[in-house]
Formats: sequence, structure tokens, C-alpha cells
Amino acid sequence: MSLIDFFAPVDLQKLTPSSGFFTSQLGSHILIHSDMFPNHEEESFDLALFGVLDDRRAVGNQGCALAPDYIRERLYALHKGDYKIKMADLGNIKAGETVADTYAAVKTVVAELLKKNIVPIILGGGQDLTYPQYAAYEELEQRVDLVVIDSHFDLDDDIDEQLENTSHTFLSKILLHQPNYLFNYSNVGYQTYYTSQDSLRVMEKLYFDAYRLGLFANGKIDQSEPVIRNADLLSFDVSAIRSSDALANANATPNGFYGEQACQICRYAGMSDKLSSIGFYEMNPAYDQNGQTATLLSQMIWYFIDGYYNRKKDFPLQPKTSYIIYRAALSENEHELVFVKSKKSDRWWMQVPYPNTKSANERFHMVPCRYEDYQMAVDGEMPDLWWRTYQKLV
Repeated sequence: MSLIDFFAPVDLQKLTPSSGFFTSQLGSHILIHSDMFPNHEEESFDLALFGVLDDRRAVGNQGCALAPDYIRERLYALHKGDYKIKMADLGNIKAGETVADTYAAVKTVVAELLKKNIVPIILGGGQDLTYPQYAAYEELEQRVDLVVIDSHFDLDDDIDEQLENTSHTFLSKILLHQPNYLFNYSNVGYQTYYTSQDSLRVMEKLYFDAYRLGLFANGKIDQSEPVIRNADLLSFDVSAIRSSDALANANATPNGFYGEQACQICRYAGMSDKLSSIGFYEMNPAYDQNGQTATLLSQMIWYFIDGYYNRKKDFPLQPKTSYIIYRAALSENEHELVFVKSKKSDRWWMQVPYPNTKSANERFHMVPCRYEDYQMAVDGEMPDLWWRTYQKLV
């Protein structure tokens, strides 16, 4: 399938320095759709960047549709790491005649790239574009895990099928989407004063995961790694970053992640063997100062690329000799929890058994976890992550 009809080319005259790029800069290593469209059928790409110029459903943040080229300009100027990059910039999807047209284009493009095992890097545009990013997985016919980096849940308290999809309600639309192939949703960095108790109860009822911003304070951003490692797709709202580090958003607030934490999150995402698409949304150039937020977003994408080319390819359990199996018996019953540790990366997983399964090929579900979860099991306590996962498997 040719994707060229969906894209407008990148105007390199606006983005390229008059002297051109140095050979070590990303602009010299990314195949950019300026004159010729990168042929994903014949070329071998790992990553594909594209912008979406639509902000009609970005609540209170009109202007974020202009973000992609501002981010590109700074991304192209960054120097690549010590690895060979196979990446294309497909250009920009222009706003369709209707928002539904834009969603259809995003869904089609993401789905086509996923089929080719190419990781889409989406530059929004409003965060409502998370919905077509998710909808693209429908064609894969498999359960998916969604992680959203956001200070809000973007969940309407009154979930209704007639609800309009916006940057503040897209999670409701995802929950109502049929067929339903969402296995788990995780929010990383929500702030309680922006979150209704009804929304928290919905998260608890559905056994979804929600992690407060304060959990990652005082250098504890590493606690987000297992959550992100479990994601198939990730959506990053720039308003989740504190305004002092990322002012370019009409909904920016004083609290949020620091810039270096945002970069670390993106590196975790890149390093995840499971993650297959990522979107960066809600950056609004009208509110930027000296291009600082665009620069931060370009660095976040750089860290994602760096993480991708440093993937360990150690998702359990092949070969078994590359892993260490740990077993812990709970104190109150005879149930035994099984943990797996990679010798290559020192990362941990839990085995959660499928209830009443008769399949010899699929007896348990592997969930990324932390060493602390294993310690809790050794002390005889059931990790909450194990229990929530088991309830979703029932």
C-alpha cells in the first residue's frame, strides 16, 4: 500500500541551515520526504517519523497543529549516537475536511507501518490523536497495553457512546471502542488535584494502573521503567512536564516531570522490546520561549531513538539459559509466585498464570516488574501488580 497520498512533504528550505547538516547530525541520516517519498515497501526502515497538523479537538490549546516542523528543525540538528540509523521522515498529514478524516488517515498510516514492523513516531497535534493511534492496532487482532504520560486521565466521568473525542476524553472513546482489544491502561504522572475520585474508582474497577507524580520524585523515575516496558503504544502529553521546563502548552502547570525525567521516560520507551508506536502531543509553538520546548521534545525523541538502538531483545524466555528463575511462596497459602530475571539486562518479570487454561503453549502472562516486587513476595506478601493482572486474565 502506498502512503504518499496521505502526506505533504517537508519544506527543507525552512528547516535546513544554509551550510547544510554535518555528517554526524540526524538530518544527514534520516531519509526525509522533501522531493521523493521514502518507499517503505522497498527500503528497510526501523523508525518512521510523521507530523499530524490537526488541533481541532485539542481543548484550549489551538495552535499545537504547528508543532511538528518546530520539533523537526531541532531534531535534525542533533548528533546521532554510535549506531546506524534506519529512519524515515514521511512528512505531515494535513488536517482532513473533518476530524474523522484525519483520524482515518492516522489509523491507516500507523496500521500500515505496524504491519511492516516499522515503529511510528507521531508528532501532534492534539492528544485526541491517541485514539486513532490505538485504533490502528485493531488490524493486528491482539490485546494491547496503552501507557499515557499525563497529569490527567482524560476520562469523562459520564462515559457515553455519543461522547465527542477530544484531548480530554480520548480515554473514554478508547474504552468504548469495539472491538475492545485493550488489555491494560497505565497512567504515569497523574496529579490528584486534577483527578476526580470517580475517575480513580473507574481505574480501580477496571484494574488499570495509575501512578501519581509524587511516586517519581527524588530521583525515582526508574520506577516508571517496568510500566513503560509493558506498553505496546505510548502517548506523551507535553503538559505532563512542568511549565518551567516546557512552557509551550496553553494548559501548562507549575508541577510535572522535569525535562531530564521526560528524556529518561522516552529512553525507557525506546528500550522496550514490546513498544511499537509512540506519540508526542500538545506542544504549542505560540507559547514557546526561544524554542526551549521544541528543543526538549527533539531531545526526548533523540533519547527514544537511542533507546531503540540499544534494545536488549531479552523478552523472556528464549533461550532459557539467558534467564534466572526465582520462586517465592506466599505465607498465607501454598501458592507460589514465579519471577524471571534477564542475565543480559538485569530486568525482572512476573509470571501470572492464565486461570483454567488448557493450552500448553500459553500457560502464563509475563508482566514486567521490579526487584522490589520479588522482595515483597519473598516476605510473603502478594504484589498488587500480580493481583491486578490476574483479575484481568479471569
